[in-house]
Amino acid sequence: MRNIVTLLFLIFMVTFRVITRLSLKGEKHSPLKIGHRGAAGYCPENTFASFNKALDLGVDYLEIDVQMTKDGELVVIHDTTVNRTTNGKGKGKVKDYTLKEIQNLDAGSWFDFKFTGEKIPSLSEFLDEFAGKVGILLELKKPSLYPQIVEKTAEELIKRKLTTGDNQMIVQSFDRDSLKRFHELLPSIPIGVLVKNAGVKMITNKDLRSFTSYVSYVNPKITMVNKRLIKRIHHHGLKTIIWTVKKKNEVMTLKELHVEGIITDFPDLCEEID
Repeated sequence: MRNIVTLLFLIFMVTFRVITRLSLKGEKHSPLKIGHRGAAGYCPENTFASFNKALDLGVDYLEIDVQMTKDGELVVIHDTTVNRTTNGKGKGKVKDYTLKEIQNLDAGSWFDFKFTGEKIPSLSEFLDEFAGKVGILLELKKPSLYPQIVEKTAEELIKRKLTTGDNQMIVQSFDRDSLKRFHELLPSIPIGVLVKNAGVKMITNKDLRSFTSYVSYVNPKITMVNKRLIKRIHHHGLKTIIWTVKKKNEVMTLKELHVEGIITDFPDLCEEID
């Protein structure tokens, strides 16, 4: 009798495990859909046209880049110069322009004539328009070039009461010292550290352990991603957002890996993950 009970118990346990695995395989996972500089595949990046297009495509978050002008104003632009994403009337470094000067540049026609007149937004203008409508993934771009950019960014968020830690604001950067400083100022806002291939160097477990004191997200470039890396990130209790995704097969792979977010130029690529 005891042998029969043992056998039935073993059959039950095996059946339970198989059903559980099948259930997990069928479980839907929907990473956050994050519009890269808005919808940079369809509109001039980091402009209101691009941000509104991304909202139309149903993003959960807008990813933006923040730098600082000569007169200490925070602006939303990716490159450290205005050369690539303006109409050519101005060239040179962002930090050598005042806010008024940089907003006199045309930030749309370089992409397509129909976007003529789009301007480089200030962070203040961006937050006035989009904070509360959608999540924001804010990258501090080259903070070593801009003394006080961390403090000024924190002040902008405090002024608008965007510091509640409700997951509608994430701040990220490659600059780990700046992220540590930001975390000291606003510990309730989740931090993401950006990482990319540096030769053959990968993210070590030592790196991951060091991140846990101030970071919530480890955000690698898509070219670094594999199952082992994502598993190690999750093993250390960290989340991950992947950048920059441009292909449908990449979306599906990342969904299967259960990443927490996907940054993409084409937010409609993510429709299949709903």
